[in-house]
Amino acid sequence: MRKLKITEMNRLTADEFKEASKLPLEVVLDDVRSLHNIGAVFRTSDAFLINRICLCGITATPPHPEMHKTALGAELTVGWKYFDTTQEAVDELHALGYTVLAVEQCEGSTMLDKFQLEPGKKYAVVLGNEVKGVKQEVVNMCDGCIEIPQYGTKHSLNVSVTAGIVLWEFAYKMKELFGY
Repeated sequence: MRKLKITEMNRLTADEFKEASKLPLEVVLDDVRSLHNIGAVFRTSDAFLINRICLCGITATPPHPEMHKTALGAELTVGWKYFDTTQEAVDELHALGYTVLAVEQCEGSTMLDKFQLEPGKKYAVVLGNEVKGVKQEVVNMCDGCIEIPQYGTKHSLNVSVTAGIVLWEFAYKMKELFGY
């Protein structure tokens, strides 16, 4: 087995990425404070052709050298918009026809592996602050909650790890089931 060279991977150029069809999926960052986490979410969003990232509250916006360390240029390819509050982002997404889901441990949340996507629907996932998670006021505005099953002693995952798991699952289901 031989590792592939970057030139052999047939990746999109930045211009091709901007023109490519995106998944009907947006990410909302609710007061995420770590520039490295924000950068990692940009990079993961690029990998899965996510439509846009909503950066809310204290969440930093590009350009920023610390964010670039993990984004590696994805902050230049993935679309984003800043909102003063996460509630404003959720209101806009609802107005645009998105089903908005908090990724949070809630009463009645649906485990990610059991969550069924509906064809033709657009989705947004809200990822919360590294310490406090998704604000309760934001959870109250969402159409539902999804949760990543966990089996160990810890009760949470890093927000960038959570983004990777959730975005992969949504991308897989959207591509496999609906051909996006």
